[in-house]
Amino acid sequence: MGLDIRIPLGLIFLIIGGIMSIYGIVTRNAADIYQKSMGINLNLTWGLLMFIFGLIMYLIGKRQKWQDDPVNPRPWEKGDRPRH
Repeated sequence: MGLDIRIPLGLIFLIIGGIMSIYGIVTRNAADIYQKSMGINLNLTWGLLMFIFGLIMYLIGKRQKWQDDPVNPRPWEKGDRPRH
């Protein structure tokens, strides 16, 4: 019917995760930035996780969907099952 919410959600996470990952890669040798987080590069870690999540959501949203087609209905709407 309309746009699947997983597509724009996936794109948002892809973009933000990509930006955070790039920033984490560029600043990976700056110890003063990551002093508060015990030396852990949270930008790179969470950026990669967000990127992966966004990629999964985008790919699931782009897969082939059932169409609202009265000629070829969905398998569960065919009416082939016996009535009780």
